[in-house]
Amino acid sequence: MYLCVSVANSGFCGVSGEMVYPIVKLGDPVLEREAETVTEFGTPELEKFLADMFESMYAAKGVGLAAPQIGFGRKIAVIDVSNNERPEDKIVIINPKILKVEGRQEGEEGCLSIPGFREQVRRGKRVTIRAQDAKGEWFEKTGEDLLARAFLHETDHLYGKLYFTHISALKRDLMKRKIKKLQRAGDWK
Repeated sequence: MYLCVSVANSGFCGVSGEMVYPIVKLGDPVLEREAETVTEFGTPELEKFLADMFESMYAAKGVGLAAPQIGFGRKIAVIDVSNNERPEDKIVIINPKILKVEGRQEGEEGCLSIPGFREQVRRGKRVTIRAQDAKGEWFEKTGEDLLARAFLHETDHLYGKLYFTHISALKRDLMKRKIKKLQRAGDWK
């Protein structure tokens, strides 16, 4: 049960008081430009924003969420491939860089900002990133399979790329045409 709705309609509060932000959809310019580097760490505002991001991701049934997907052009992403079942699997990546990509996997991928569309996407099977945590400390982490895919997908968001840049031009054009049709019908807001 949710506790409150914001007056500004920018989101609503979840059961633990976190803000649940609406997901920005394809067509919003924030998704297509590189996000800004984060320079302030360890603040109560950042901690609250990260909690809000996790709450928003869980509410949308995602395993990852980048700040641009909720309208904030900052290099921040949260990931939890356990779907909130194992707290130790919650990962915050700020200002991430991909250090190494090994192997290949192909699998169906979707995006909270492109609801209703899924495509086969080829990604690295094992990925190592370097990022900062909420306190600004640099760390390296390696993920395989779904976590590797999430690292790549969310980092792409922070650089203005969406997953459909990894599919064929034909499939991408078909997807964009379907979305334009939904927009004209008023079903894509």
